[in-house]
Amino acid sequence: MSDYRVLLYYQYVDIEDPERFRKEHKALCDQLELKGRILVSDEGLNGTLSGTVENTQKYMDAMHADERFAEMPFKIDEADEHAFKKMHVRTRPEIVSLNLGEEDVDPNQTTGQHLEPTEFRDALLDEDTIVLDARNDYEYDLGHFRGAIRPDIRNFRELPDWIRENKEQFMEKKMVVYCTGGIRCEKLSGWLLKEGFEDVAQLKGGIHNYGTDEETQGELWDGKMYVFDERISVDINRKEKTIIGRDWFDGEPCERYVNCANPYCNKQILMSEENEHKYLRGCTHECRVHPENRYVKEHNLSTEEVQERLEAIGESLPTFA
Repeated sequence: MSDYRVLLYYQYVDIEDPERFRKEHKALCDQLELKGRILVSDEGLNGTLSGTVENTQKYMDAMHADERFAEMPFKIDEADEHAFKKMHVRTRPEIVSLNLGEEDVDPNQTTGQHLEPTEFRDALLDEDTIVLDARNDYEYDLGHFRGAIRPDIRNFRELPDWIRENKEQFMEKKMVVYCTGGIRCEKLSGWLLKEGFEDVAQLKGGIHNYGTDEETQGELWDGKMYVFDERISVDINRKEKTIIGRDWFDGEPCERYVNCANPYCNKQILMSEENEHKYLRGCTHECRVHPENRYVKEHNLSTEEVQERLEAIGESLPTFA
């Protein structure tokens, strides 16, 4: 048995005073020595945190003792240590950012049909069903369901506009959406119904639930699932191992994510350790030569050393008149 656990959970429910709730909730998490990120809004709660087995159990018990969260399901992963460095509890206008404005959806009123893992597996194999990945581009690139559509977007907020632009391709078919833990799809599937799609479903509990299901065992998933904590990624498919991620520079199989060393870019890219050193952890020439390049600072590289590495890849430092 592992000493720690990671919890992933959400609940769409009315919270009358989000700021007061935030303060009281932060105090509870600190008392239990938990670490993680929790978003609080008047529309509900969205969290992921880590702690000892004993303290995460106390947290779940405390949440279930509150009638607002009595039925809230927790997705649980075992861990060897904390998956976060700090504990943050913040208020936000939404617990998941879709920015629908006046078109906002209450998932308690309107949401797509929830598919159990075996039902979702059937949807993946159905030629007349569109399976849409509702996550950010870098999440898809690390791992996704076989045959799922990758929207041409960088982040979740861009998805409604993309769907509208491509609406005619999908309108006559059954639409099934999936995301990490289910929260993004609760609102997105409801929006799809309001947008005129008639047959809309979502993977209940998200990819995480599918991967832990004893019948599906994560089959038809390729690569790894991106997670928003220190682990970066976790395995889903327990029947076969595949690597679909590709190194940003040479296209070789890679599952190692890093942030571009230019703090004004910060793009997440797949990169081997060898290429991190070779390309100064910069995703472009401009990022490699940026004066704030974090890789250069972390390794205390001199101008001469930077120039030497750049020359090795056919580049050079900019010259100024």
